[in-house]
Amino acid sequence: MTRRALELAALGVGLVSPSPLVGCVIVSETGELAGRGTYVYDDVTHAEVLALNEAGKRARGGTAYVSLEPHSYHGRTSPCTEALIEAGIRRVVCPIEDPNPLVSGKGFEQLRARGVEVVTGILKDEARRLNEKFCVWHHFGRPFVHLKLAMSLDGRISLKNSVSTTLSGRESAVRVQNLRHEHDAILVGGNTAFVDNPSLTDRSGKPRRRPLARVVLDNRLRIPMESTLVRTARETPTIVVTNSTDEAKISALTDSGVDVARADSRDLGAVLGELYKRELQSVLVEGGTEVAGAFCDARLVDKLTLIAAPLVIGGREAPAAIGGRGALSLENALKLNDLQVIRHGTDLELTGYPV
Repeated sequence: MTRRALELAALGVGLVSPSPLVGCVIVSETGELAGRGTYVYDDVTHAEVLALNEAGKRARGGTAYVSLEPHSYHGRTSPCTEALIEAGIRRVVCPIEDPNPLVSGKGFEQLRARGVEVVTGILKDEARRLNEKFCVWHHFGRPFVHLKLAMSLDGRISLKNSVSTTLSGRESAVRVQNLRHEHDAILVGGNTAFVDNPSLTDRSGKPRRRPLARVVLDNRLRIPMESTLVRTARETPTIVVTNSTDEAKISALTDSGVDVARADSRDLGAVLGELYKRELQSVLVEGGTEVAGAFCDARLVDKLTLIAAPLVIGGREAPAAIGGRGALSLENALKLNDLQVIRHGTDLELTGYPV
């Protein structure tokens, strides 16, 4: 049932940020599935309460399987711990503590103090992966960073002279839109915005609580006023991070609806700080070779996805997937854990977590 609680929590992807994904299953004293709940931010009611409401009297003496520690403080709602206790739940099975310091461990303490058995640790790795964005947000005080790059088999992201090129196939394109749906923001460099004129939108067709924010690192303010990003800034949040002193261009961007963040776009800690202020819990980095290299050099990548097309581009001038300073030794190279390889049509997706 813990796995079912995680599955229910996952139904909230795109609908909960900056809160966590939470699912709950209530099993009655006789072993009957009595209630289910999935948390959605705008509906306010938490997963535990939704499941308890569905279970009704069958919850008394039963077990609650929850994907994340029930909260014990008064926030947007009353404490879920109190709701579980008042409903007569005898046992709570939950994989992990909530990383939010307002909650962490306190929910379990309150339940135990009121005589409720608490079981933890079941499927804890899966539970952490499910809420990886929320965990990084609270552990490090910054958004979760997922670097995604499409490349050829020989590690090139385009033809020479950075000619805009679509490398991956249709199935991979669908995968990329689903990745965008999972994140609060998408980030590119000023050169990508200048050369490709992208729209950077979530075209997955799935519901989301708030639109995907678009972030451009652009100290030189190369972004054209007639670009798609600027023209649609009033409909879709667009943030340009710059330390430029071109006040006329900054004023024109602001008048067009662009949110200009005054920070050095090369200082990625400051960039993530600006996104944190805007309650953007996660960012999908789709920038070019130098942006990718900068995040890798700064060790600010929490997850890395490479989508490799069955192509060999070659040539000395075709840009590599990841630039920057790079590693000076193999010991300093970015090492990945939990590497997964998935096929999308003729393309291969490689996803892992930097150590």
